[in-house]
Amino acid sequence: MTHVVQLANFVTPASGGLRIALGHLAQGYARAGHEVTQVVPGPCDRIEDHAWGRQVQLRAPVLPGTGYRVLTDLRRVTAILTSLRPDRVEVHDRTTLRGVGRWARAAGVPSLVVSHERLDRWLRQWSSPRLPLDRIADRSNTTLAESFDAVVCTTAWAEQEFARLATGHVRRVPLGVDLLAFRPPASRAPAAGLTLVMASRLSKEKRPDLAVHAVAELARRGHLARLAVAGDGPWRTRLQAQSGPEVEWLGHVRDRGAMADLLGSADVVLAPGPVETFGLAALEALACGTPVVANVHSALPEVLGTAGRVSASTPRSFADAVECLLLDPPEERRRRARARAELFPWSATVEGFLRAHGLPLAAPRSIAAP
Repeated sequence: MTHVVQLANFVTPASGGLRIALGHLAQGYARAGHEVTQVVPGPCDRIEDHAWGRQVQLRAPVLPGTGYRVLTDLRRVTAILTSLRPDRVEVHDRTTLRGVGRWARAAGVPSLVVSHERLDRWLRQWSSPRLPLDRIADRSNTTLAESFDAVVCTTAWAEQEFARLATGHVRRVPLGVDLLAFRPPASRAPAAGLTLVMASRLSKEKRPDLAVHAVAELARRGHLARLAVAGDGPWRTRLQAQSGPEVEWLGHVRDRGAMADLLGSADVVLAPGPVETFGLAALEALACGTPVVANVHSALPEVLGTAGRVSASTPRSFADAVECLLLDPPEERRRRARARAELFPWSATVEGFLRAHGLPLAAPRSIAAP
């Protein structure tokens, strides 16, 4: 039995895509016959047992303005790793945990790091354009790639910043969707007007303002449109001040069944983030039979295929893309959405990660869902 240790920052009980991905990967590894331990930040030191293995939470400070905790004491992290004696190390972080690659190399443990964000695009969101941002990103990415045995990217868009470095150990493994939990509703109650949904953290890099202002633009064009916002974050107060009664603020929707119902009830889901490297919420929408309008600057056009439309980073462009989608018959756009999602089962993601680890697919065993 191979012991796989996963490490991550920015994981909380209320966080989104990363927490979901970690859970499904852990479940898949356990089903394939491997031992799994997760190491994540928490408010205190504790160990939780799960059907797929165990989660070690280490007390860590909150990153101001985010609500996320970050493991900042690398010496303590590597001490825990030494005690766990992993056979494989899997790091889902490019910030304070990037040094784990050096520990793994010194310990003779094969390792991989997952690039959940594209550094060059992220820097453009937060830094002065006068800085040599691509060179800064290239230096950081070169060091990262040299520290680990493999770099896993979830889309070709995410892989681009590593491809220009000519590093030979980048693997592309798309993430997945739970096709049973997220499925088209058996029936949809007729709704007056146009129902839109945005499932996103409400922070600068996600550009939730584009969705809020797009629904106002649709209203100006004569549509009876409403937007349900599933998510929370530092921009919520300012966005609420800018919006009218056509926007409903749901906060974080923790229950996955409730989220599936919400996504399935929408006519269109909006994904305005320009730096998304995959977009799990958008894929969940497709699985529910709901097409998506996504930011053209993100990786989502690659994920959506023909099951949605793309938009420039303006409210008017998002409104145009929604109107374009509505020209298609509802049954056809919902059929295309579900068919696209069915290309991304979590089982394929697990197999891809196991191959990246150089691990066999052992005889599967039954395990409870994460």
